[in-house]
Amino acid sequence: MATTPGALDGVFVLDLSRVLAGPWATQMLADLGAEVVKVERPGAGDDTRSWGPPFAATRDGGEGEAAYYFCANRNKRSITIDMASPEGAALLRDLATQADVVVENFKVDGLARYGLDYASLSALNPRLVYCSITGFGQTGPERSRPGYDFMIQARGGLMSVTGEAEGPPLRVGVAVADLFTGTNACAAILAALLHARATGWGQHIDMALFDVQVAMLANQAQNYFATGVSPERQGNTHPNLTPYQVFATADGALVLAVGNDGQYRSACDVLGAPELAEDARFATNAQRIAHRADLTAELAGRFVRRPTAAWIAALEAAGVPCGPINTLAEVFADPQAQARGLVVEQARSDLRDPVRTVASPLRLSATPPRYDAPPPALGADTDAVLNERLGLSASDIARLRAAGAI
Repeated sequence: MATTPGALDGVFVLDLSRVLAGPWATQMLADLGAEVVKVERPGAGDDTRSWGPPFAATRDGGEGEAAYYFCANRNKRSITIDMASPEGAALLRDLATQADVVVENFKVDGLARYGLDYASLSALNPRLVYCSITGFGQTGPERSRPGYDFMIQARGGLMSVTGEAEGPPLRVGVAVADLFTGTNACAAILAALLHARATGWGQHIDMALFDVQVAMLANQAQNYFATGVSPERQGNTHPNLTPYQVFATADGALVLAVGNDGQYRSACDVLGAPELAEDARFATNAQRIAHRADLTAELAGRFVRRPTAAWIAALEAAGVPCGPINTLAEVFADPQAQARGLVVEQARSDLRDPVRTVASPLRLSATPPRYDAPPPALGADTDAVLNERLGLSASDIARLRAAGAI
């Protein structure tokens, strides 16, 4: 039961998406108070329910959903509807007439055959905000191609700048193209909701993983525009700053992230090397970039003399940005993570252990994110939603279930 107001209280989202980008967007909306109804295929549900191991343990000793599913589906209600059946498609159209937002990530034109595309639903509900998430967008020669994060990281340029200079291209260790697309989709949906409330008219949002991945290139794209030269992989060093990299220590490694000349001079003092601050080769960032190899060798030879914790304590005391390279176990044991409440625990009656998810990073003083419900079991809310939203009786629902529509 909600105890604090949500920024999106009263907003009804019909979520036809699965896997990560769409569910990530709708979880953000749900955390902010929207009612999100997740529509899944009867019997199978969201693909990520089976993307394991690891799997959650049930109270009877069996296997529940895969851990992957839990990361993007809290605060939602799950209903199972077969949109390929005429009755199922009709149910979804009826729900869409009440919705403020529909989110889907089917192939381009894939929902038109069911009358669930933007043109069909906006004719029934002109104020509807309809967000389509695809690999390459609704236009262009690749519009019909599916898109997966790994492939998008490659085609969108990210892998060309990720990895060691002499090693192979590498993907980022989490699905950043999906996650950034979900986050951008959420921002676009919020903007469109404001427009709909002001004008009474919804709109179609065309989100493409490829577009988002290219936009994510940020300063690397600008470096290319400025020089005409494609940036290359350079491991843990930074194309525009130095020293901004990993250094080995006596017992491990740390990250040094010097952002200006003052921080560089302070780092030199901590390292007991004031002469490096006075050296003309290293006086400014541009000069340090020009003599990166020489500077790196000088600093590396000093960092290996003391353990990581000692260096971090000294550098932090001097105001120099730095940090350890933590495992996930160390991340969640970090006092800062604990102080910020970055782990959410929610019990679900069929699971042996509480579901733990990472808290929303959105901190609003008046309408903070809420954690009202754990990621739902498949179809757990079908009967309740159809009764509450469409007024269907128990016998109506039983008939639909017997027909395979739900």
